[in-house]
This record gives sequence, C-alpha cells and structure tokens, in this order.
Amino acid sequence: MMRSLQRHLLAWILGALSAGALVLVGVSYLVTLEEMDEIFDENLKQVAIAVASHHRFDEGRGPQPRDALPQLPPVYEQQDNFDFVTMTWTLDGRRTFVSEPGVALPFVSTSGLSRVTSEGEAWHVVPDGLGEDIKRMLRAARGGEEWHLYTIAQSEGVIQVAQRASSRKTLAAEAASKLFLPLFALIILIGVLLTVALRRGLKPLDQAADSVAARSAVSLDPIDEAPLPREIHPLIRSINDLMQRLSEAFSAQRRFVADAAHELRSPVTALRLQLQVLERAKDEQGRMRAVAELRAGIERSQRLIEQLLSLSRVEPDAPAQAMQPVDLGDTVRNAVSQQSVTADHKGIDLGADASADLTVMADPRQLEVLLDNLIGNAIRYTPTGGTVDVRASSIGGKPALQVIDTGPGISEAERERVFDRFYRGDGLHSDDRLSGSGLGLAIVQAIAHRHAATVSLHTAPSGRGLEVRVVFS
Repeated sequence: MMRSLQRHLLAWILGALSAGALVLVGVSYLVTLEEMDEIFDENLKQVAIAVASHHRFDEGRGPQPRDALPQLPPVYEQQDNFDFVTMTWTLDGRRTFVSEPGVALPFVSTSGLSRVTSEGEAWHVVPDGLGEDIKRMLRAARGGEEWHLYTIAQSEGVIQVAQRASSRKTLAAEAASKLFLPLFALIILIGVLLTVALRRGLKPLDQAADSVAARSAVSLDPIDEAPLPREIHPLIRSINDLMQRLSEAFSAQRRFVADAAHELRSPVTALRLQLQVLERAKDEQGRMRAVAELRAGIERSQRLIEQLLSLSRVEPDAPAQAMQPVDLGDTVRNAVSQQSVTADHKGIDLGADASADLTVMADPRQLEVLLDNLIGNAIRYTPTGGTVDVRASSIGGKPALQVIDTGPGISEAERERVFDRFYRGDGLHSDDRLSGSGLGLAIVQAIAHRHAATVSLHTAPSGRGLEVRVVFS
C-alpha cells in the first residue's frame, strides 16, 4: 500500500500539535488551580479574621455580633450553596453555629489552613494514626466532599471558614477550557499553512521525477541539481551516479555484443570455407587435412562460445553464488591435472606447487574457470619445451594463486589493455595465437572482482615470461 508523504507529515505534525495542546490545557488547569488555591486560601483567612472581629462568643447562645450586621438580601438565601461556609465551635468541640446546616465538617482546634472532608449528617470516624492523605482518601471513598478550611482558635472559641475544593476545580477547569477554541483554531490554521507549504516544498520532487522520467537508455544525461533544494541534492547525486553506471553498462553491453558478433563472424566464415575445402577435396589425404582443419575450427568456436557464457556468469549484474571454504591447494592440483594432457601434447612442463595450506571463501566452480583460463593462456603462448608453474602461495600474508610461464610475456605498455574484452596484443607472438579469443584475462579479472581479489601481471622471476598473481583479501 502506497503512503502519501504529505499526509504522513501532516498527520505527525498535527498529532504532535494536538498532543501539545492537550498538555498545555492540562498544565494551564494545574497552574490556575494552584493560583486559585493561593488566592482563595488568603480569602478564607480574611473572611475568618472578619468573622472573628465582628462576633463575640456567648455560652449557650452561639456567636453574637458585636456590631449589628445587616441581614443578607433574599437573593443570597435562594442560592443552592454559599461559596463560603462559616462555623463556630466551643473549645470542647461543640458546634454552636454553621452558615450552611447541610454541611458537616470536622472540628479542627489548630489555627491555620487545612483540608478536610465532609460527609453530610452521617460522619464516619477515620482511625487516628493514619496519614492525612489516607484519611482524605477513605472519606472521599465514602462519598465525602473535600473542603479547604481556615481555622482561628481563640480563648473564647474556634472560628472556621471553609470552601468546597470542587468550586475551585470548576473555576480552574472553566478557565483552562477557554483555551480549547483558540488552540483548535490555531491547529486548523497551522494545518492549512502546512498543507500549502508542503505542496510548495515537495514540488521540486515532482520536477526531479519528471527529469528522471525523461531519461531513457539512449539519453542518460545527469540531472542538474543547481535549481533544486539542497535537501534533495543527495538523492539527485545518487540518481546521477546510478544513471552513469547504467550508461556505462549499456555502453559495455553494446561493445560486447558488437565484439562478440565480430568474433563469431570470423570462425563461422572459417568453418564455411573449411567445409567448402572438404567438399572439393579430390583425394583421401586432402579430405583428412580438411577434416582436421574443420575440427580445429569447431573447437575454436566452441571455446569462444564457452568463454562468452563464462563471462556472462561473472558479470556484475549476474546472480551471486553461495560462497564456501575452498582449499587453494586442491584447486591448483585439480586444474593442473585437467590441463596436463594439453601440456604434454605441446611438450610443455606443467607443474603444481600446492604445499601451502590455504583456504578462502569462494565459489569453487568460478575458481576452476579462473585457473583454467590462466593455465590455458600460459600453455598457448609458451613455446614447446617451456615450463608453466601453478602455485598456491601466501603473498604479504594473504592467500594467492600464481601462474608463471616461460613464454614471450606481455610488455608493460599492454598490461592494462589485455584485460579488455577481445583484446589480443600485438606483442604476442605464437604460432597458436590466432586460436585465442581475447576473453581469458577479462574473465579472470571479473571472477577476481566477485571474490574481492586483485589480479596483477609481472615479469617472471627468471626474467623471461609472465607471472600472473591473484591475491585474495
């Protein structure tokens, strides 16, 4: 399922803003409640002081005003609850007056602020010894209501002024809830602005996509990153690198197809001519000679086709084969054994030096192809009576394969070019040179690259001939 980058970003940003708005409202509620607690606690104190300064205590009659206080207007008496509740107590804990009879608050004999829980007419005693928080929790669980209480203890009696905690919470919630509407409008506004900004910001991606879509196998020019935002420059560079590699691959493929067609045309033409010679032969000796030439032409064509197939299997885009531990000594011995008949037929001393115990992670079949090409080339270009040594050794502490011959060698000027496909150097002089396809070293190098190994050409230690080294990392 394809996901829209724009919608994904909007969802995350708006979600984060919404969560932040909720946190802001919650913090606003807590801060407002704390501020209200400070203000209303001070109000409780002031009301308690005012009540204490206007009342006197008379045993049995309750508090009486020192100065005549005016009666409250009827509108106050019609309200469900007063915001503040005042009470007076005797020193022994007997309540003598309460402004709201339906409220039952416990007697507190210590002056100052405190929090208590009312339980109506039925008061459940909480055992002493428990913490104040636990007491409030137990009382609240029984249906009580939490109050803020300010007490003034005098020698004549105790005056208390209380306010419901729920009233403060309601006011704080109302103040915090007023933030919802502006915050919601702000989130909507930010969402609209983000949508416009994202569409404008992602427009260069559409331009880059159009530029990529305009490219083809015959037009892989790099995309100009100058007019595009810096944030997508890495992506454009990666695309340009990819197109460059594709261009090189297409060019190599075209060269390979052209070279292969050219190389295949020559043996096919030779086979046709040899077939005509066979058909025109007038005696048995002529037919035998024509058959031998035809057989040699078929063998050359077969080898060329096999090398083309081998090269296709080790191309960079070819499927990777499973690597496994390979003993280089065994590989060398097997390769020399397979080429020994050819070497004997040509009078070449082919030997193996595989005494070292060396193991590498490799594809055994590809290592066989690599050695087959190196040994085959060495035998082909080494004159009769020469030698070819194949070694499994350690060079610089790394496993290596060496093929050393006493042939004409390769000049230093040509050592880079001989790895090109279908290249046969002008400096190679051998009676059997024309049987080569120019693919052997290209195959060797491709196999080495797939095994993270390096191939290098050197003059043989004897001063004449060629030494090929394949060093594994």
